[in-house]
Amino acid sequence: MSATIIDGKAIAAQVRGEVAEKVSALKQKGITPCLAVILVGENPASVSYVTGKQKALAEVGMADRSMHLAESTSEAELLKIIDELNKDDSVHGILVQLPLPKHINEEKVLLAISPEKDVDGFHPMNVGNLVIGKKAFLPCTPHGIIVLLEKMGIETSGKHAVVIGRSNIVGKPVALLLARKETNCTVTICHTGTKNMAEITRQADILIAASGHPHTVTKDMVKPGAVVIDVGVNRIPDSTKKSGFRLIGDCDYADLLETASFITPVPGGVGPMTIAMLMFNTLEAAEK
Repeated sequence: MSATIIDGKAIAAQVRGEVAEKVSALKQKGITPCLAVILVGENPASVSYVTGKQKALAEVGMADRSMHLAESTSEAELLKIIDELNKDDSVHGILVQLPLPKHINEEKVLLAISPEKDVDGFHPMNVGNLVIGKKAFLPCTPHGIIVLLEKMGIETSGKHAVVIGRSNIVGKPVALLLARKETNCTVTICHTGTKNMAEITRQADILIAASGHPHTVTKDMVKPGAVVIDVGVNRIPDSTKKSGFRLIGDCDYADLLETASFITPVPGGVGPMTIAMLMFNTLEAAEK
């Protein structure tokens, strides 16, 4: 058997289409959803992420208040800008693109964003609400993974989900979302301290790989028929590409095509969903 490839691009386009319809309805009531994306410095990956977000904003008809600040911007200057955006009622969502330059304290910056405008879902108040199951902005990548499973009609209730990685951005929140009553998985988290990882991952009905290292997951680690969601984005040198590199995930994709029942490719799997869910969150912020 060959795995069904989960087309994240197509599902993300569907989500953006649904968002665009609701944006158009809000505009008729005189409300234009608006997102401010703040980029500090010239990190090439960050620049390309922000460009992707700006494209999506234009596509769904939202207002774009993006700012590109110099690498030398001080922490105080950045905090002042965030404070002004917090007070600006025409701005519904604020996102600071990470990583920030070394001289700026990321935690301080994330805490400065008003929880009502924290469309990335990283503010401790939104994280806390996620943990206790209250309404909150859900982090975009984990939420995107849940939507992929839903749209593909993949049964989650009573399934064993194994998450590789315990980051605050993906690993922990996706484990929490999978364990919620609506999704109803039994969840195990593996990480660098896990002794018998392959033994655990082979028990997974749904395997989420978010380790941040290429080829973390090989064929011998996956139960035949498991659903594999690859969150990794790793740049590998490749002289045949114009950019000089190609992107691969955390899984040995070619190796798993014959083992998994469903699998996400990299690129084109989870990545497009992250931006689609950001549009979804910004819409929610405007509707509030």
